[in-house]
Amino acid sequence: MGILEVKDVNKRFGGLQALGNVNLSVAENTCHAIIGPNGAGKSTLLNCLVGKLIPDTGSVMFDGQSVLGRTPFEINQMGISRVFQTPEIFGDLTVMENMLIPCFARRDGSFALHGIRSVFSEGELRDQAEQMLEEVNMLDKRNMHSASMSRGDKRRLEMAMCLVQNPKLLLLDEPTAGMARADTNNTIDLLKEIKEKRNITIAIIEHDMHVVFSLAERITVLAQGTPLVEDTPENIKGHPKVKEAYLGEAA
Repeated sequence: MGILEVKDVNKRFGGLQALGNVNLSVAENTCHAIIGPNGAGKSTLLNCLVGKLIPDTGSVMFDGQSVLGRTPFEINQMGISRVFQTPEIFGDLTVMENMLIPCFARRDGSFALHGIRSVFSEGELRDQAEQMLEEVNMLDKRNMHSASMSRGDKRRLEMAMCLVQNPKLLLLDEPTAGMARADTNNTIDLLKEIKEKRNITIAIIEHDMHVVFSLAERITVLAQGTPLVEDTPENIKGHPKVKEAYLGEAA
């Protein structure tokens, strides 16, 4: 049994069947990719995992507990962190101030933005933030305003903000979207380091097959809201149904 278990999940939007009888098992301490063409239901499934959507039927269990009916904040407190397709950071704050937000939230369960700068003097929180920034090679940028950074650095900061909460499961929604190849490769290297150091479970939605095949140990392919096949990367590459539905005959 995996740390994340999705059973018979269905979700409709009017006449559109976005998810149909989705079953997914993500083993602990692995990287599991979810791929498929546009409209396959990947983002809908991810939103069901983090509480932004509630399935019409089925169950979603994380670490033995149901996530259904819980708020996104409650699910985050259970140990699931999500990295969005567009980096979710506070551009008018410095890198360090961004890092203090999840540190404060993890300690107290909530935070007020107007209090971030007053919190900055608290040594324990600052130490946590600095240790995490050092782990993602951003400590030298701690005083930079986030809005001025490259997309790759914004993504790195967002990952650090997630990881400082010590999640058990990291959900990545197209983490390399819009990146140059150099930033993409740096992100791949960072995720490999994170997984090795922290023994964290990663579930990733990604269109870039270079990223998928560089990171994933298991791959689930969605087509029209239904799982088409789940297998190892080696078998997925040559699977005729996958080629037809997504990768193309030239894959």
